[in-house]
This record gives sequence, C-alpha cells and structure tokens, in this order.
Amino acid sequence: MIKKNSINNEKIVDLISIVKSFDHVKAVNNVSLGINEGEFFSLLGPSGCGKTTLLRVIAGFEKPENGNVFINGTNVNSVAPNNRPTNMVFQNYAIFPHLNVSENVGYGLRNTNLSKDQILKKIDGALKLVGLKGYNKRASSALSGGQRQRVALARALILKPRVLLLDEPLSALDKNLREQMQFELRQLQKSVGITFILVTHDQTEALTMSDRVGVMFNGKVDQVATPEQIYNKPETKMVAAFIGSMNFFETKCLEKSSKTVTVFHKDLGNVKLLKNNIFGVESTKLTIGIRPENLKIISDNLKIQSKSFTAKIVEKSFMGDTMLYSIKLNQSENNNTYNISISDIKNSPNPNIGDKISVTFEEADVVAYYEE
Repeated sequence: MIKKNSINNEKIVDLISIVKSFDHVKAVNNVSLGINEGEFFSLLGPSGCGKTTLLRVIAGFEKPENGNVFINGTNVNSVAPNNRPTNMVFQNYAIFPHLNVSENVGYGLRNTNLSKDQILKKIDGALKLVGLKGYNKRASSALSGGQRQRVALARALILKPRVLLLDEPLSALDKNLREQMQFELRQLQKSVGITFILVTHDQTEALTMSDRVGVMFNGKVDQVATPEQIYNKPETKMVAAFIGSMNFFETKCLEKSSKTVTVFHKDLGNVKLLKNNIFGVESTKLTIGIRPENLKIISDNLKIQSKSFTAKIVEKSFMGDTMLYSIKLNQSENNNTYNISISDIKNSPNPNIGDKISVTFEEADVVAYYEE
C-alpha cells in the first residue's frame, strides 16, 4: 500500500448539482462533490458511469446544463479550458508524433513571455521531475508506453496547474508497468503537492493511489470515502459488489437492540450485525455481505470465530499468492456459489474439490443492506 499524503481540508474543486446530458440521457445526474487542496482523488466506476464526463466538466471541455463548478473559490462555468487553473492528461496521452520530447513538453510555453533559455530550463526541470532527464531530443516514435505517459505528465505539469486531471492514463500499460507507474504517479503527486483527480475503472488502482475515492454508477456518486472505508464499509450494495469481491446472503430480521440487529439464514444460522455496519432504509429483509478473505476454513491451527457453518468445495483455483475456493452451502436450494480467499497458503488446510469443510467468520466483519 502506498503511503497517503497529508492534505489541506480546504476545497480546491467544488461541484454543486452538476447535470450533463447527451441525447436526453443524463451522463452526470445532479452530482455535488468537494475535492480538497493537495488531495489525490479518484473517480471510480464501470464504463459509461459518467466519470470521464464529470472530469471533462471540471476541465471545461463539457459545459453543464445545470449546476456550478468552482475552482479555488471561483465559479468557472464561463471560463475557457485554457484559462482554468487545470491541466489534463488524456487516455491516449495526445503526444505530437512530429515533435521530439523537449518540443512536446514545452508546447504549452510557446505563447508565453519566457525567453528560450527560461523555457529550456523549465523543460529540463519537468523531465527531471518525471524521470526523463536527458531525453530532450528523443523522437516521440522511439518512446515506450511508460515514457510516453511521463512525457504527457511533464507537459501537463510544466504549466504549474492547481489541479491535474488524469483520464485513465495507465489503462494502455501492461500489468507490471501499470503497477510501477501507480507508485511513481503517487510519488510525483506528493512531490509537487498539487491536487490530482484520476478517472479509472481499475479498483486496485484507485484504492492503492488515492486519499479518497468517489464511486460512480449511472451518473451519480454512490459513496465518497477513504479507500479503507470504501472497501471495509461500502455503503450501498452496488459499491460492495463493484469493489473487490463480496459474498451476499439473503436473510430475515429476527430482533433488534440498541446496537445490533440479529438476522437468520438457514445455513449461517443467527448472525448478529452491528448497526453501524447496516445501510439503507430499514425493512424486515437484509442482504448481508462477507468478503472472501474474511471466511476461514477451520483447522487445528485455526480456532472457531464468532460464527461457523459447513459447506462443500466445488472449485479450487491457485492464484499465485492466494488460493481461491468456490463453495456451496449444504441447505442451499439454488446454484449459488460463494468464495473463500486464503492468503496464508502454507499454514492453511488444503482441501480438494468435493470435500466438506467447516467455515468460520467474525460477525463484526459482516456488512448488511436493507432490501425494499
């Protein structure tokens, strides 16, 4: 996990009731969102959820039909993109093929009052910042994917924006390079100290790099929180299903107290839920969620936690650093399967497909959602 930044709680970007439609379909539907000075903020969601449209509204490339965009306390609805204190790194990097690295990075300084020597000094500084010192004369066609991304970053940062907007800048990179660039991008943000707003559909990318994450579906922001809160306490069932993996069990409410709600499932039995782990409008039916890594296979080395049940293994997959088991419950009347993820493979039991196992979990790790 990359160490997070210390941030200023003053808003640098404030979106108020933003609406943007295309062909009568609301791509962004009444979104209000505040992003802090010096924060690494990610907009996360599936394709078509409106995250890139919202980023383009901040940049000024799209004009909202309703709502207001404030940057550094100023309403910028009528301000052109080139006059906003923002810059954008596009998904395809938009590197000019006929220009070399130095010419690409310094492109935005052409119409300034800076001398040639001042421009060259700024270009050198920007290239050093992104780890491309000495690449000034390199042809654009001779750059790798990671180098092209660094050039795009240098070109955006050389203008010293208050906010840097990044539209899925790592999506075209292979897995190893993408993970390396996640670390470098976060370190870069910490070193320059400005606000980064990243759009991504990659959950790991958002959770690893961000101070806070906004999860979007269907033009709306479902939840804004730290990566830890998003993962451990997703506030809607859609967020819970989208972030990582979650086992869902339909239950019925039995009784309530001041701090807990007890529900019943025919395989899990009675499960006592903490009220601050329950979300939605109160009703008699709840769907509970348990992360695969919070389900443990009982063995001589592992004591039973607060709850246990029995199951049968129907699939087993070696994932390198984890073992993933698919299980069916004994009394299940449907074909639902549930997952168990074991990270400590060497010290855990190694059952096979068809084996019956006993599974345990802590009730405090369970989240729940009221059903209408």
